[in-house]
Amino acid sequence: MQTQSDMRDMTDNEKMEAFLARIDRGEKIEADDWMPDDYRNQLIKLISMHGISEIMGALPEKEWVPKAPTLRRKLAIMAKVQDEMGHGQLLLRVAEDLMAPLGKNREDLLNDLFTGRLKFHNVFHMEAPTWADAGVIGWLVDGAAIITQTMSLDSSYAPYARALHRICAEEKFHAQHGESIVLELAEGTAAQKQMLQDAVTRWWPSLLMFFGPPEDGQITSNQQQNMRYKIRTQTNEELRQAFLNKYVQRIFHLGLTLPDETIHFDEAANKWVYQQPDWNEFKQIVKGNGPRSSQRLRLREMSYEESKWVRDAILAYGRVAG
Repeated sequence: MQTQSDMRDMTDNEKMEAFLARIDRGEKIEADDWMPDDYRNQLIKLISMHGISEIMGALPEKEWVPKAPTLRRKLAIMAKVQDEMGHGQLLLRVAEDLMAPLGKNREDLLNDLFTGRLKFHNVFHMEAPTWADAGVIGWLVDGAAIITQTMSLDSSYAPYARALHRICAEEKFHAQHGESIVLELAEGTAAQKQMLQDAVTRWWPSLLMFFGPPEDGQITSNQQQNMRYKIRTQTNEELRQAFLNKYVQRIFHLGLTLPDETIHFDEAANKWVYQQPDWNEFKQIVKGNGPRSSQRLRLREMSYEESKWVRDAILAYGRVAG
């Protein structure tokens, strides 16, 4: 491994070659190691979006904390909301270390969120009008997240990989929580079964969009670069196919249908064939034009404003103690 002194004596091209060689050997990059600017920027973009999505993703389920049907369900969904907020804080801390050399901090990230520069996952712009939505979010949305996050468990950036190991362990419990709700509704009354079917139908296009647009046979430049840097190991479509492999038959097994009469597994191609969602709608949603985008962003902004006195008090105490 090159020391900082060694790196100072290298040209930019030599630094890049040494960096890529480290990654190819399976070595992990730490926050204080030398890294290319685009590696740092891609990590900041990915990890900050992931962290903000964890926080924003707690809001649809937060709506159901006071309305959960039993005390046990209320305690379970409260714990899940708390976990998701914790995941977001953990990831934003990882992003902060990357941003520090650029003179930026967590407050900059949140300002980027409030001004629309920082995006969050499309699924968390959507409505959750029934208890079945809480089940589908836990079972299928968190299931999709686990597939994406598992891909990055061996990320070349060590702080992100360490955070993901903790997050994925907790997300498995979240998926089990959602599956428990779904199974209870699937075995319930006719009205409960219909409520579940309506939720699955409502969420299906968003679930397909979760992994991002397909490449149409061409890996986009960002994906290609991130795979070269070993930040990610699979394309959007490969992740979507993994999701379909895991969940389509389970959905059908519960007696539910999908809003796609074309969906089937092509044995010859060894992949699922499905109806593409409206990717123009996807672009509008992530830009902040989704069904609940403005309400969720305003709620997050109000929470940030109302907790300002806590941050000020902590900073003041730190200055006195220091």
